[in-house]
Amino acid sequence: MKKIIKTTNAPAPVGPYNQAVLAGNTLFTSGQIGINPATGNLVSDSIEEETNQVMKNLEVLLAEADMTFDNVVKTSIFVKNMNDFAKINTIYGKYFDDTNAPARETVEVGNLPLFVNVEISMIAMKF
Repeated sequence: MKKIIKTTNAPAPVGPYNQAVLAGNTLFTSGQIGINPATGNLVSDSIEEETNQVMKNLEVLLAEADMTFDNVVKTSIFVKNMNDFAKINTIYGKYFDDTNAPARETVEVGNLPLFVNVEISMIAMKF
């Protein structure tokens, strides 16, 4: 069974996709960027603040599916500049620890939507 996850507490899609899809017990989130859903503005004062907003947006999507970061099994991180990796990793690490950290990859890309610095997607499962 496929269920579309939608919430006004995360940025609205800007194309033909959904914020997240729950397929059985598995949640697939679309890539989230650092848009504050309350204002519609990009949080870009620093890479740390931008990354934190991305993680907040993902946290809301997880909650809409009755999940938390403990349910996350895989993340994909796309960065504009790999030199920001340590700062991104520090913020990301606040949401996970060694006992619940998911598998992940981090890839440097040429550009991201709205020319942001970081985009993260997740796969989570209900156990």
